[in-house]
Amino acid sequence: MVLKVAVLQMRSVNRAYDENIKTIMDKMTEAKRNNADILLLPECFITGYDLTIDNNSAIDEDDLAPLCKQAKNLGIGLVATAVTKGKSSPQNSAFIIDKDGNILMKYSKVHTCDFADEKVLESGEKFKVCDFDGIKIGIMICYDREYPESARILMLKGAEIILVPNDCGSMRPRLQALSTRAYENMCGVAMANPNGKNAGNSCAYSPICWDSNGECVDNTLLLADAYSEGLFYAEFDMDKIRAYREREMMGNTFRKVKSYSELLNDEIQYPFVNM
Repeated sequence: MVLKVAVLQMRSVNRAYDENIKTIMDKMTEAKRNNADILLLPECFITGYDLTIDNNSAIDEDDLAPLCKQAKNLGIGLVATAVTKGKSSPQNSAFIIDKDGNILMKYSKVHTCDFADEKVLESGEKFKVCDFDGIKIGIMICYDREYPESARILMLKGAEIILVPNDCGSMRPRLQALSTRAYENMCGVAMANPNGKNAGNSCAYSPICWDSNGECVDNTLLLADAYSEGLFYAEFDMDKIRAYREREMMGNTFRKVKSYSELLNDEIQYPFVNM
C-alpha cells in the first residue's frame, strides 16, 4: 500500500474565499491526474492567513461543501485549511476530507502563536487522528511542530502519517525538526508551505532512517525550493513503514514514562519569561 500525497506550495489570497476554493478544486483535479491520494494545503489557505477575521466572518463546515463534492467526484482526499468559527473567537483549523467527500476530522491548532498575531485566536484543545483509507493520519499546524509533544501525542494516538499545513519562514531548522519528528516517532511527515523569499521548502520525510542491515539512509522524500509554485509529490510506502515500525526501537517503545511528570508542569521559569 502506497499513500501518495500531493503537497501544494502556493500562497492564497486573503479574504478571496471563492477564488481560493476555485484554486483548490483545480489543484485537486491536477493532483488526481497524477494519481495522488490526498492533497495537502498550506495553513489557512481558504481564508488566507488573515487574522483580522472576526468569528462571524470565519468559515464553518458548511462552507466546505464544494470541496467535499469535488473530492467525491474525483475520488481524492483533501486537507482543507482555514480560519474557522470557534466558540467565541476564530480558530486556525484543518479538515481531513476523504475520497467519498466525507469530513473525517476537524483539528484546530493547539499551539497558537500567543506571542504574536495569533493571540486573538481560540486554541484547539486536543490532537486528533483519523482513519483515511486504512491509514492513520494526524495533523499538526505550523507552530505545533515546534513542540515535540505534538507529534509524540499523535503517534501515541496511532498516527502513521502526520500532515503539516504551514505558513512561515526561516525553514532550515524547521526542516531538521520535521525530519527528527519522523525519525523519533516512526511516522511519515509531510509539510506544505507557501512559496516566497525565506519560505517554501515544502517537504516530506520517511520514518525509515536505516535499512535492515543497520545502514543509515536519507529519509528525505521531498524537499522543494523556496520560490517554486505548484504541486509536489511524496509517496509513503506503508508496507515498508509498518514493517520498519515492527522491528525498530523508536516510537512507543522503551519509554520511561514514570520519569516524565515534569512535562505536565506549566510553571514558566527564567530564562523563558521573555514573552
